[in-house]
Amino acid sequence: MNATFVKALFDSVVEDNLQLYRDHLNTTEVTFKTDYYWKETLDLYQSLSIENQSVFLKILEQTMIDTVSTMLGVIDGSTTLKDCSLESKLLLDAIDTKGELQDLFLELIEERDRRR
Repeated sequence: MNATFVKALFDSVVEDNLQLYRDHLNTTEVTFKTDYYWKETLDLYQSLSIENQSVFLKILEQTMIDTVSTMLGVIDGSTTLKDCSLESKLLLDAIDTKGELQDLFLELIEERDRRR
């Protein structure tokens, strides 16, 4: 069950969001309503070579992976929060995840990287 959750998290948070960023970066038309931050992002992305656009997307992907991993570490109890002594626990269908989510997530990433 934990592996299923971690895979769904990866698919939804990393894969789907990376595709959304890729689509938006390549298709957004700037108008007067476009957010200033997004305009700057588009300007940067469009100024890059095709190879560097690919690197930019890899940086986004790695940032998402690192963020999910850190969040899972917080939930698992292996990563602490600054100035917070509260403990967290995640239940999936009322079953304790036993602190293995971050490890399972990182194993999934390693397996994916081996297949690339």
